[in-house]
Amino acid sequence: MEDMKDVPLFVDLDGTYTKTDLLFESFLVAFKANPFIIFNCISWLIKGKATLKSKLSEHAEINTSTLPLNQEFISYLVEEKRKGRKLYLATASNEKYAKEIVKNTDIFDGYISSCDAINLKGKAKLLRIKEISEKFSYAGNDLVDFEIFEEASESLLVNPTKKAKKRAKKIPINRVFDEHKSNTKVWAKQLRVHQWLKNLLVFVPVVVSGGFTDFNNVITIISAFLAFSFLASSTYILNDLLDLESDRVHKRKKNRPLAAGTISIKNGVFASLFLLSTSVLIATYLGYNFSLVLIAYLFLTLFYSFKIKQYIGMDVVALALLYTIRILAGAAAINVIVSFWLFAFSIFVFLSLALVKRCSEIQSMEAEGKQRANGRDYEINDYAVLESFGTSSAMLAVLMFCFYINNNVLTNQYQQPNILWLIVPALCYWLMRMWIKTHRGEMHDDPIVFSLKDKGSLVTIGFCGLIAIAAQIL
Repeated sequence: MEDMKDVPLFVDLDGTYTKTDLLFESFLVAFKANPFIIFNCISWLIKGKATLKSKLSEHAEINTSTLPLNQEFISYLVEEKRKGRKLYLATASNEKYAKEIVKNTDIFDGYISSCDAINLKGKAKLLRIKEISEKFSYAGNDLVDFEIFEEASESLLVNPTKKAKKRAKKIPINRVFDEHKSNTKVWAKQLRVHQWLKNLLVFVPVVVSGGFTDFNNVITIISAFLAFSFLASSTYILNDLLDLESDRVHKRKKNRPLAAGTISIKNGVFASLFLLSTSVLIATYLGYNFSLVLIAYLFLTLFYSFKIKQYIGMDVVALALLYTIRILAGAAAINVIVSFWLFAFSIFVFLSLALVKRCSEIQSMEAEGKQRANGRDYEINDYAVLESFGTSSAMLAVLMFCFYINNNVLTNQYQQPNILWLIVPALCYWLMRMWIKTHRGEMHDDPIVFSLKDKGSLVTIGFCGLIAIAAQIL
């Protein structure tokens, strides 16, 4: 094989050097700061893609040092650099980001990039490369890169797209790096399928009302569960898209598929829109009342993602409401009214769990030597206050449940309402367990994930569910 040490290697940025696309990244950062910028983007795009990239770069500061990289290819570049080979970043992204990447790494000797007048892609990039060197090697990942591969002395395919893989069968490619595919397991992780368990809360009204003996109610509530699950996964994707930078500096969240680049931003957006559309169709089938609750959930989630989560206290209250809305949705689906005491119990128990989540995150911050949370208004000194509110909310939840039982003894909603008193000690045990585990630093930063893996939690929750059913049918 010909020694290519003296042949300069030009490296594409989006999808090749990094797993992500800087155009989408810059749009998300700008959109998060000002959602109405989408209207500006339309007018900028009409003037050309180069203008769009340039304008977005003016509105979006991206931390290029945390971008997900194709590690196998990076190792190859480091080795080529060690051999003395000239390496250039050749990107269609705006020069602002290209300059920053070259400045912050020892790999590249220079760069060529798009500016406000030229979109350096395909043939435009090829011409610019040939101005620097007639003989060159090129590394790319997409179909448009094959225009350059056809004239390159050496062709390197990195993290190839499906179309690029298909085209690669027709022309010689010297080497392929970081050949990944988004499998079912990756998508299940991104959609947070395990979090669908939260949506089992829509079943609460059908259980406490005794409606689970009606087949139509069961089918309706299962449909409501699917609608909320699809909508929740859609909003999880949106939330991850808006949190890319903060997730990438988080010990655990940096492994989320969108943050890690194993799922592209474009595919994430398409998946989110598809799930949202499916959820809306199911809601339309279930009726007006359920649709209103679902819309309320969606708007609160969006407001949370864009603004609320940045403010201390407001975020945990919003999370508690998002949990409680699921119960209201179940009631709307089967046309029953939620008891005041059940509603009050829900608010306090979910507020307590939301505070568990924040307290565990603060402990993780402290372990990492951080003083403040990324993207959230929390400091490690806030732990004591949050813990106090959380444990108080837990006890208030138990009290509200006692009032709920007493109310049902008087109204005869249950066949055997006194059996519900067996839930009280179980509830006290579980909430106490959650907070002791949190205080010890043994709590996962997602209490739902913890509960799924914790035998004590699973047994207690299962016991409470059986008692609730028994009180209806005995």
